Amino acid sequence: MKPIEIEKVQDVLDQFINKNVYVHLETTNGAYASHLNEQAYNVGAYIRNAKVVFNQAKLVGDGKVYRAGLKMEMGWIYAEGLTDWVMHEDNQLLMAGHDREGRLMVSLQISETPFKY
Repeated sequence: MKPIEIEKVQDVLDQFINKNVYVHLETTNGAYASHLNEQAYNVGAYIRNAKVVFNQAKLVGDGKVYRAGLKMEMGWIYAEGLTDWVMHEDNQLLMAGHDREGRLMVSLQISETPFKY
């Protein structure tokens, strides 16, 4: 993976507009939180192969950390804290957010074909 380049990633996101796509969205602080602080709550969200159509994609950020929003007919999908990206050869976009120690905190993937289990 490499650091997000806003113009390049925005161009890729725009290629998925108004298409049936599959989304994988995952967030976690998992064991990271309780490992550092016994009082911390572990939180996370996970959805895989949600089939959606979005009509707008927006990537915003400060040059280090980004938020991606996908506007659908009746709502939004968004991921905040994204730092890195890669485009796989099978036309699957992967964006992820890593903390200062390189641990995964958030992941947003978009593909025209379902993700493997």
